[in-house]
Amino acid sequence: MTTANRPEPSAPQRSDFARDFLWGCATSSYQIEGAGREDGRVESIWDRFAATPGTIRDGSSGIEACDHYHRWPEDFDIARGMGLNAYRFSFAWPRIYTGIKGQPNQKGLDFYSRLVDGMLERGLQPWATLYHWDLPQALQEAGGWENRATIDAFLEYTDAMTRTLGDRVKHWITHNEPWCTAIIGNFEGWHAPGKTDLKAALQVAHNVLVSHGKAVPLIRANVPDAKVGMAVSLHPLRAASDSEEDKAAMERHDGLRYRWFLDPLFGRGYPEATRERFGAAAPDVAPGDMEAIAVKTDFMGVNYYFPEVIKHEAGHAPLDAKVLPTTSGEITAMGWPVSPEGFTELLTRIENDYHPGPMYVTENGSAFEDTVGPDGEIDDVQRRHYLMRHLAAMKDAIDGGAPIKGYFAWSLLDNFEWAEGYQRRFGLVHIDYATQQRRLKNSGKWYGSFLRQE
Repeated sequence: MTTANRPEPSAPQRSDFARDFLWGCATSSYQIEGAGREDGRVESIWDRFAATPGTIRDGSSGIEACDHYHRWPEDFDIARGMGLNAYRFSFAWPRIYTGIKGQPNQKGLDFYSRLVDGMLERGLQPWATLYHWDLPQALQEAGGWENRATIDAFLEYTDAMTRTLGDRVKHWITHNEPWCTAIIGNFEGWHAPGKTDLKAALQVAHNVLVSHGKAVPLIRANVPDAKVGMAVSLHPLRAASDSEEDKAAMERHDGLRYRWFLDPLFGRGYPEATRERFGAAAPDVAPGDMEAIAVKTDFMGVNYYFPEVIKHEAGHAPLDAKVLPTTSGEITAMGWPVSPEGFTELLTRIENDYHPGPMYVTENGSAFEDTVGPDGEIDDVQRRHYLMRHLAAMKDAIDGGAPIKGYFAWSLLDNFEWAEGYQRRFGLVHIDYATQQRRLKNSGKWYGSFLRQE
């Protein structure tokens, strides 16, 4: 039976959630803004990476993207029409600092000021992400996140954004998915800056965590009523078999994929067994770093897409553990398994392991092949079913005790999907990249009808 022909899944009602539950969509600057050479914006590591042949599946870049830089009023009108009450977005650091030193670019600050005002005028609570991967290329050439000087540059950038917008923006996310910044960008090499160096990747991860820890008190000083957290990408893990080897491999992978990032955030330091296996590749830690990383935050952002299946494979760097591709069951266009039960499992585990306080699902979504019908309709039934089933799974986690206070669907718009270019669509709104025409997909219409329920 194809997914499209499956019975309609059961979905919760909006009234099943708290009246003050936040309902939004999420985006990121490089993926939607475009206007890559306007108003003083300088080159980012993703501009440089995308310009390198062979890095992006369709040879594209985010230079034009969805032209949200000019079309944001239309996009926010769509969001308001859907009934969203929150919107997660990110700033483009290369719009704010055009060099390593100097004054912030006023045109960049003015753009984000207009953007925030536009959200507030439409009843959208702004959730600002300071770093969603688009590091200025000049900083990369000075060592990037491997260089502790980038921590200082991040704090200068954080200071500028919070002083400018802190009167209107109260919810701040320091970093989106440090795993991707560090491991995918600097060890696996298929994200910017495209490095394949484990020592570098682990140092990047550490410095990003330190920058988060140091940014939190700075944000609070500039925005006394701020709520501050980080958005982490996590997966529930499965061993490929019942063999002791595969189960041990899963535990090793868990030490990096899950605990390497969460343990330090909650004052436990890096997992010792994992650190020992890394040996000389382990990051350099300065006095006070671990205390800074463990600063108490106001919430935890969780990005969930799919579980990972782990198999022992000797010699597979860095931990003799390999993530297996999914070859059966329901799979998205990204090759990711659809697993609502994994969503419940992950949220429950985080609560049981760390008791982080309020949690927000800061990303959750799916890519499928979309077809625009003769009448202009996009009947993306698979994405609609995905959304329905994952909202039900989130409700199960809440019923089990996970303190989830909001949900941001990924994404409002189809967009530049990093190494996949424009070949993968996650949006609830379809973008015709040739004309920039916006069309609300049936999944977005369903989400809107869900949100308009009393």
